Amino acid sequence: MTSAVVQLHDVSVRLGPVEALKRVNLVIQPGERVALVGSNGSGKSTLLRTVHGLLHPAQGHVERHPVLRQAMLFQRPHLLRMSALHNVALGLWLDRTQGLGWAQAKALAITALQRVGLSAVAHQGGRQLSGGQQQRLAMARAWGRQPDVLLLDEPTASLDPHAKREVEALMADFANGLDRALTLIWASHNLGQVKRLATRVVYLEGGRVLADLPVADFFDAAKLSDHSPAAHAFVQGELS
Repeated sequence: MTSAVVQLHDVSVRLGPVEALKRVNLVIQPGERVALVGSNGSGKSTLLRTVHGLLHPAQGHVERHPVLRQAMLFQRPHLLRMSALHNVALGLWLDRTQGLGWAQAKALAITALQRVGLSAVAHQGGRQLSGGQQQRLAMARAWGRQPDVLLLDEPTASLDPHAKREVEALMADFANGLDRALTLIWASHNLGQVKRLATRVVYLEGGRVLADLPVADFFDAAKLSDHSPAAHAFVQGELS
């Protein structure tokens, strides 16, 4: 891809009476690792769902690359009462954009479980796995869809430190193109994670984008203070 993977043009989104996004303009280029930060209710999850197409703008429009493939992970994976292998295979088989037969979907699921280090638990119930394993299982299901863009909503928020490191390592592997490079867009409250993984940081407050900077500039206190006092105050509050 040589053009932007997704662009938001003056996008506003309403959730009932609440204007959850307010005239957001955003351009995401292939290979970027974009972290969305801000307090609870700032619009991070709404923005992810709008990019993915789960929510539709009340104003403005979202423009996606014509051959874009996306996958999204939520903070708590939605798993079925079946084995880890079948959780992945069924998701891939039901994705008719790939046109896989059941045997093909199952073979790809095996590869996807290997990719995230879960081969040993392939035949265990998905819901019986640890929180970190469940999130990696969801990542396997997403990776198997062969996406260009991977969206993640607080992917490590409820995990213990070891599981967080495992999920972060997979995010870095996916982004760095160990097999095929992905564009990452994710919401996070973990500024350490943002500093480690992101190339760009978007700060939201009250549904508005108040800062959009390269990661080095975002964590440069003087530059951030000049660019967006509100974002600077947020970072200082999180780090204090």
